[in-house]
Amino acid sequence: MRYITDLGLMDVKVLRLTPQQDLKAELDAFAYQSSLEAGCIITCVGSLSKAVLRFAGESAESVCEGKFEIVSLTGTLSRHGSHYHICLADSTGQTLGGHLLKGCLVYTTAEIVVGILPDLSFRREHDSMTGYRELAVYSTDALNPTD
Repeated sequence: MRYITDLGLMDVKVLRLTPQQDLKAELDAFAYQSSLEAGCIITCVGSLSKAVLRFAGESAESVCEGKFEIVSLTGTLSRHGSHYHICLADSTGQTLGGHLLKGCLVYTTAEIVVGILPDLSFRREHDSMTGYRELAVYSTDALNPTD
């Protein structure tokens, strides 16, 4: 396990999505268009009219239609790849959550605060133990030596 310490200050960007925008697609586009090396979701409030999730232990996506409040959105984002989890509440207060996939459509708004970590670079690298592309964290100094 690697730890990177003594991080510099975190920058913050705020995004507001409007009806029918795709939550994951817009976050990924933001990371790519901003040439973002390392970011994290600090908070998100809003609603969805369609949720496309992959539940724990499942390989197939699940599509849910209705009106859902975004209770929580967490994740890491980078122009090199992203990983998000979301928790939603329906009109009765029942919650569901899972891995956020493309196709989640904003109902009224999604107000997202993204923390930018300028001294880090997040990559997605194959992990032989899990079989998935997992988070790999690098110092930007290590990637761009000045010597």
